[in-house]
Amino acid sequence: MARLRDCLLRLTVTIRSLLFWSLVYCYCGLCASIYLLKLLWSIGKGPAQTFRRVAREHPPACLNDPSLGTHCYVRIKDSGLRFHYVATGERGKPLMLLLHGFPEFWYSWRHQLREFKSEYRVVALDLRGYGETDAPIHRESYKLDCLITDVKDILDSLGYSKCVLIGHDWGGMIAWLIAICYPEMVMKLIVINFPHPNVFTEYILRHPAQLFKSSHYYFFQIPWFPEFMFSINDFKALKHLFTSHSTGIGRKGCRLTTEDLEAYIYVFSQPGALNGPINHYRNIFSCLPLKHHMVTTPTLLLWGEKDAFMEAEMAEVTKIYVKNYFRLTILSDVSHWLQQEQPDIVNKLIWTFLKEETRRKD
Repeated sequence: MARLRDCLLRLTVTIRSLLFWSLVYCYCGLCASIYLLKLLWSIGKGPAQTFRRVAREHPPACLNDPSLGTHCYVRIKDSGLRFHYVATGERGKPLMLLLHGFPEFWYSWRHQLREFKSEYRVVALDLRGYGETDAPIHRESYKLDCLITDVKDILDSLGYSKCVLIGHDWGGMIAWLIAICYPEMVMKLIVINFPHPNVFTEYILRHPAQLFKSSHYYFFQIPWFPEFMFSINDFKALKHLFTSHSTGIGRKGCRLTTEDLEAYIYVFSQPGALNGPINHYRNIFSCLPLKHHMVTTPTLLLWGEKDAFMEAEMAEVTKIYVKNYFRLTILSDVSHWLQQEQPDIVNKLIWTFLKEETRRKD
């Protein structure tokens, strides 16, 4: 009887795995077909415009704004990779480490770099493959284990054993994983617009609406084509993410200036600059769900109600994975780009959380 039960369990796991990967590859094909139709439509309307790219040799002045901090580099001994980050605040103060999402880089934390330098050594990192950080060629170099190790190694290189960890979007995913794998490194965890990773993987399989909103995860599994689609029409897709009515910063928000937008386009228009960021996504389905998933760190989850990529219900479910103080704040009429759209509100909520005396749940 026990042997039969084990066989049935293994069979169930195998069937679920087959169904999961069938879903992944079928949806990859569907997404590729849709984007191919978009490409053909764009070429039909104007081939010259479709393949036009403006040369950008010099960075916008805002990327060298001294009020944001100092540009620094650190080479990690084990991986050999050189990481770029912008740091502000006095050395020796508690460390606040900021992890950006996609398609972003250190500059997405400009409002927080200015805000928290009075009491923290604030470090906004370019993740592996982004911006001025080294970008390994092979997709296997972007597995979640590598990304987690990067953060651990950077903390060691900066001379810290723990930090306040803040992540947005994909950086939020990495922040969750750091808190799960190395809880001793995280004094307090703040995640913006990304649920606990297990919530994400379970929810997406049960809710077609979230499957649709996460279509880019599947599209990015395809080699080279996503990078190409981002670059056509002089990176129109990138501009669209930040400025369109459906996915961009809301009307009431702190909109990106022309120079801010040009900073993003400058970084991602450099040769090969999209390969690393998209490679982050090309390993995700082989790494989730997690075997170990409980978070024991005091946690603040901030969420934009109008997020075009994430269902707000996932934020509510996340609390079951946090075995410590947990606070969720959902901001109405705010998009996915929370810390850029409403920096004053976000900064105030972070300050409140940081100054609170939190205690472990029984």
